[in-house]
Amino acid sequence: MYGKINGDEPIIRLENVWKVYHIGKIQVEALRGLNLSVFPREFVAIMGPSGSGKSTLMNMIGCLDVPTKGKVYLEGRDISKLHESDLAQIRGKIIGFVFQSFNLMPSLTAVENVMLPMTFQGVDKILREKRAIELLNGVDLGDRIYHKPSELSGGEQQRVAIARALANDPDVILADEPTGNLDSRAGREVMEMLSKLQRERNKTIEMVTHDESLSKYAHRVIHIKDGRTI
Repeated sequence: MYGKINGDEPIIRLENVWKVYHIGKIQVEALRGLNLSVFPREFVAIMGPSGSGKSTLMNMIGCLDVPTKGKVYLEGRDISKLHESDLAQIRGKIIGFVFQSFNLMPSLTAVENVMLPMTFQGVDKILREKRAIELLNGVDLGDRIYHKPSELSGGEQQRVAIARALANDPDVILADEPTGNLDSRAGREVMEMLSKLQRERNKTIEMVTHDESLSKYAHRVIHIKDGRTI
């Protein structure tokens, strides 16, 4: 059973985590004994060059992959050896995702995209539509709720994605290069929105980025190189 933990205990903790991939006869060490702690309500930026292990780290925290060796704790529980069905439940309830490429369903309206995670959790249709509209109003898209992604700007699509990430009221938001496909103005608006939801909704945010200018939004910056923190 997952529950709230106090602010003195990490909400995310990795202990000596290794991730080794085998590509043919080649062995690739994506993570090499990585240790990391993130505390409730922290905004942490993960930075590093291409191939440093940032994406692999996010996959571990996001329950999209499991380590070859070591332990990953989320809200005090070791999730390293859980079955996929258990990991899927955690992804649906505890973690919200914001991707560089938005990952919106093109055939659905903004409100329908935000409703999707609640649909998978079995939330009543009336309740999920009400919450989706509230979330879209919260990201200043109240006048765009019935627009499809093709009718929205890049910045607006990313704001829909942020609203979708909040749909099931997760404790942790994982943002993978959230401004990577945006111009500077839209990127700034998205970062200000992420910062605001961290403050006002008490979310823990872990963001992967290569953009040094975004580090000012984070409480802490962690640099990764060759699969290790430096």
